[in-house]
Amino acid sequence: MTQPTSPLIQAKELLVLYNSKNLILVDASNSKNAYENYHHQHLDKAIFIDLNTDLADIKQDFADGGRHPLPTIKQFSETLSRLGISKDSHVVVYDDKNGSNASARFWWMLKAIGHEKVQVLDGGFQEAERVGFPINANQVTIHKTQPYKIEGWKLPVAAMAEVEKASQDQNHIVIDVRDSERYRGEKEPIDLIAGHIPGAINIPFTKNLDENGLFLSSDELKEKYLNIFDGISPENIIVHCGSGVTACHTLLAIASAGLEIPKLYVGSWSEWSRNKV
Repeated sequence: MTQPTSPLIQAKELLVLYNSKNLILVDASNSKNAYENYHHQHLDKAIFIDLNTDLADIKQDFADGGRHPLPTIKQFSETLSRLGISKDSHVVVYDDKNGSNASARFWWMLKAIGHEKVQVLDGGFQEAERVGFPINANQVTIHKTQPYKIEGWKLPVAAMAEVEKASQDQNHIVIDVRDSERYRGEKEPIDLIAGHIPGAINIPFTKNLDENGLFLSSDELKEKYLNIFDGISPENIIVHCGSGVTACHTLLAIASAGLEIPKLYVGSWSEWSRNKV
């Protein structure tokens, strides 16, 4: 029986794997000037994916789905085809913020359509550089594939109305993974209004990492989240952030712990704050 693919891959493991025929390495960095930085240097053979245009279908009004709504199934299928990703591809995705940005979001989206072989590089670009992974500015030739047939999103998501109901129910947990200052409303650098969803608890995504910026071990993450969940079943747990991107970092951590992935509130605070505050 085939072992499930681990959600995370270590840089040294990638060094062994990266010449594999079916491997597609993806740079999902989303820092300022990420695309220009990619053309300056990237991991050898990596292609670039854009959070705003490839992993979201951004509307003019952020009240409609938040800052990074999911693309349609058709849009995502076309993106995967353009990137040369098929159902047989082994996708390894990294960014320059260790999964707190688009790499975890891309991982979640691929898992949500049933793609098995997808992993996030633990430690991101910096860890790959540290272990001597080849880095260059070479242009990568992408071989477009046939359309990736997708039946729908298979991982659970929550809409705003469900989040509101869950936030008032002691048998549900709504987790806000943003920095504590944003959760407490002390600062808000992105959205129009500071604060948090009433009833939500704050578990900053940064607490998934150790002092070196690597994910905690599976055992540590399992103990951490089992204590937080306190017997609440995954279908009654909703995770969110500012726009449904960084929340996927925590969903990745939960999956790495071997636990069932809870619901993602894609609209997150960017949608909620424009409708409920």
